Amino acid sequence: MAKSSVKFVCSNCGAQFAAWAGRCSTCGEWNTLTEEEIIISSKSGGKSSGGKALKSFIPGQITKENKVKRLAAGIGDVDEVLGGGVVPGSVILIAGEPGIGKSTLLLDVAARLSSQNPVLYVSGEESTHQVGMRAKRLGIGASKLEIASSTSADDIAASISSKKYGVVFVDSIQTMTVDGVASSAGSVSQITNSTHLLMNAGKQSNTAVVMVGHVTKEGNIAGPKILEHVVDVVLNLEGDRYGGFKILRSVKNRFGSTNEAGIFEMQEEGLVQVDNPSASLLAERQDSDGSVVLATMQGSRPLLVEVQTLVNKTSYGYPKRAASGIDLNRVNLLVAMLEKRTKLNLSEQDIYVNIVGGIKINEPAADLAICMAIGSASKGLKLRGKAVVFGEVGLSGEVRRVAFAEKRIAEAKKLGFDTVIGPNIKLIKKDLASIYKPVSTVKDALNTYLKK
Repeated sequence: MAKSSVKFVCSNCGAQFAAWAGRCSTCGEWNTLTEEEIIISSKSGGKSSGGKALKSFIPGQITKENKVKRLAAGIGDVDEVLGGGVVPGSVILIAGEPGIGKSTLLLDVAARLSSQNPVLYVSGEESTHQVGMRAKRLGIGASKLEIASSTSADDIAASISSKKYGVVFVDSIQTMTVDGVASSAGSVSQITNSTHLLMNAGKQSNTAVVMVGHVTKEGNIAGPKILEHVVDVVLNLEGDRYGGFKILRSVKNRFGSTNEAGIFEMQEEGLVQVDNPSASLLAERQDSDGSVVLATMQGSRPLLVEVQTLVNKTSYGYPKRAASGIDLNRVNLLVAMLEKRTKLNLSEQDIYVNIVGGIKINEPAADLAICMAIGSASKGLKLRGKAVVFGEVGLSGEVRRVAFAEKRIAEAKKLGFDTVIGPNIKLIKKDLASIYKPVSTVKDALNTYLKK
């Protein structure tokens, strides 16, 4: 007979314990240990079951005999982020904030993929009627797209193993349950076992599996870290759920680069790819003090965004600093550097920094643009001409080089800007040198390019 016993598993890190405790000793989180029942079979007697020798191949034989043809998702940016399309037999995980458009984007991709192979879209959060309503809203009427509603990972694995479908979408992995696991849906054991079950079925039947993953309040993918290790591709859909652009990034990709990014905008017909995001972001820009155009990179794509800064005399004893779209700690560091290396007096000023369009900037190339925007707002001066700015700034006030400089300059020239301010670099393309104005320090940039 099978004997049952109990273990306690941390829902945050997946560590297992024999007894309950208020705090997980592995990750330090409180009230995360949940009780789970484990079944121990008495028939095994501690002996390993019989196995069989593995069938092996020489790498050259695999390349010749099993040449993989990717499935095109039909959306240029999605294919680019995936590295050229969906690889048969791969497991893809996409995560993002609630309501940002994961299900909308995947249903659109599923419909486009169904023109090549039969596709199954399984929802564990919505009924087939609800998914059908969304498909109707998106104008989807693909004949090879099938919709189902289930929370059983065993049933979905059986559908995958039938080899009837080229791609199977699972929305979401946190709602799936395996019959042999006693814990509730969303627990560490259920997520781990469901993922392994679906992955094995997909690999054996050469069926691509696309799963939706929930995120925590910190923005990380919910569940054990093993979920990200097991899958082949991890995608993140970022942006403001209430407006602005949505950016699809590749965090992990075994079949391509992780430097690509896709830019989308939510419209009535769903998430639509933005072909010229720089022009869209700058369409409503007003040339005023505190406004600077930054040449940033989203993956390998140059993007021009507006950096807005407001500097006001504080009404309190302690000046306020606020930032949207960029790390506040980085802003505080640049403010301290400006006070030390220039004549700007910011110790009694409230400073607000905003990146327009809901774009989040993580690269240091935004430093010079932020510094010049703060200097412009503080003195009430505009930048000379139609200028674009980029460059990393050190604590000594020096402007340092950044990657993809020529791509940034070319994007600015394409959109009609006559001046690009950045670090001292040697340009390979001579036609860009006419608009490029290198600076060595922040002080030089402020004194040269701010006008009354």
